[in-house]
Amino acid sequence: MQIVLLERVEKLGQMGDVVAVRDGYARNFLLPSGKALRANAANIARFETERAELEARNLERKSEADRVAADLNGRQFVVIRSASEAGALYGSVTSRDVAQIATEGGFAIDRSQVRLDRPVKELGLHPMKITLHPEVSAEIVVNAARSEEEARAQASGGRAAPPPSDGEGTAESEALGLVDVFDDDVEDALRDAPPNTDVVADDGGEDPRDFAPEDAGGADGEDAPRV
Repeated sequence: MQIVLLERVEKLGQMGDVVAVRDGYARNFLLPSGKALRANAANIARFETERAELEARNLERKSEADRVAADLNGRQFVVIRSASEAGALYGSVTSRDVAQIATEGGFAIDRSQVRLDRPVKELGLHPMKITLHPEVSAEIVVNAARSEEEARAQASGGRAAPPPSDGEGTAESEALGLVDVFDDDVEDALRDAPPNTDVVADDGGEDPRDFAPEDAGGADGEDAPRV
């Protein structure tokens, strides 16, 4: 689908650019979020008419984002989680968790603004980017710890707990963390999937096993008398 961008979109282009994108990406994200219009003659003419207003509005939003970034950049947020001795979390820290703790810390952050490639599954200090505006971002640090005391130790020493070795603790943390990330994964898939696409989550279940009945023989190995 051909679209005209109403603001800068990373890896796509600048305001006013006409670009081609997948239909699903346009219909499920760019068009409903107001970041673009279909690139037809009427919409392109509308954009040119409103361009000065759009640029002024974008400049205002960018100035506000710059102000927030100056305060947010470098901030550290503590997340308390249970974890194994090897440092593997019993669960995970997702973009939703990060947005929540940032909001509780006085910053209105939505989970869609958190740039997190995969959920955090280990103790330690985890830098991540927060997108405040198409042209402005801030970097924060999520301090995943088992207690406030451990969080302070990690923050002062800048050291993370050792990762699991030889797979120790990994299977357990993966199993327990699946529930935490399942909803986020399905929600993202539904948002990004083209229309009329069914999203099916693989539960990873195994086939049931058959169990043979125990031998009903007598103590001396003889067949038990039939009744």
